[in-house]
Amino acid sequence: MEFKHIPVLLNEVIESLDIKEEGIYVDCTLGGAGHSSEIIKRLSSKGRLIGIDQDINALKAAKEKLKSYENVTYVHDNFYNIESILKDLEIEKVDGILMDLGVSSYQLDTAERGFSYMQDAPLDMRMNTQNSFSAYDVVNGYSEKELFRILKDYGEEKFAKRIAWRIVESREKKNIETTLELVDIIRKAIPMKFQKNGHPAKKTFQAIRIEVNKELYILDDAVEDSISHLKEGGRLSIITFHSLEDRIIKNKFKELENPCTCPKEFPICVCGKEPIIKVITRKPIEPLDEEKECNSRSKSAKLRVAEKI
Repeated sequence: MEFKHIPVLLNEVIESLDIKEEGIYVDCTLGGAGHSSEIIKRLSSKGRLIGIDQDINALKAAKEKLKSYENVTYVHDNFYNIESILKDLEIEKVDGILMDLGVSSYQLDTAERGFSYMQDAPLDMRMNTQNSFSAYDVVNGYSEKELFRILKDYGEEKFAKRIAWRIVESREKKNIETTLELVDIIRKAIPMKFQKNGHPAKKTFQAIRIEVNKELYILDDAVEDSISHLKEGGRLSIITFHSLEDRIIKNKFKELENPCTCPKEFPICVCGKEPIIKVITRKPIEPLDEEKECNSRSKSAKLRVAEKI
């Protein structure tokens, strides 16, 4: 299947990075190079783009799309390792970093990847197909208590307890192998009157995907490591697609902008902790109505931007 992905908030992202012709930019989630193809156009031959992705198919598609550019470095890795990635490339500081935390259209639409609750496929959901741990292991290996935790915390699923119980009950008869088997179990767990607004499996699939790929676990450190490698005035732009991610980014930016730990009643700061960033987006940037109409997957997107000081 051809790797297709419509970049979300494209113009807003490009503007947020404040691109310099000879700068060095890192796309932590290269995907099909939707954002990167516009970043590279704005760089001179002295500029450099580093594209990171843990999905080998994404890297192949990006290489094809950007084949006319020589100043691109491709890295097959998780952006959680940005510290070691830049060290290996002998790069100390960069001018801008982008993280797009969404699942690509290609991953959702390729049935065998197991991300979609609309198509039947083996339970997988691995961003990096070279990893051994998959959705199958979560669904068939986690205890009822563990399943409840991830569905509640990562999916914010109202019926987490009922779904977890149903999953355990079902797998006692036979292992749960496919996406539509899991969807059927979820449908039976959620009362019919609550299945009218959106697909009943959406939150459960989100939760399992987050657990499989440790998506939230890596964010805190990845943001700190990214900012530590920005030049003064460099920008970090992050697109999130659900409230859990957005809350983590919002709080992390707030912590790095106001790191002082002194009690409020102290007349002056004595902890010595100084701001590391300036938050550019007091409120997240959201897609315009026209983009939401053209690309339904952009509806929940939010862009937050911070500048190194």
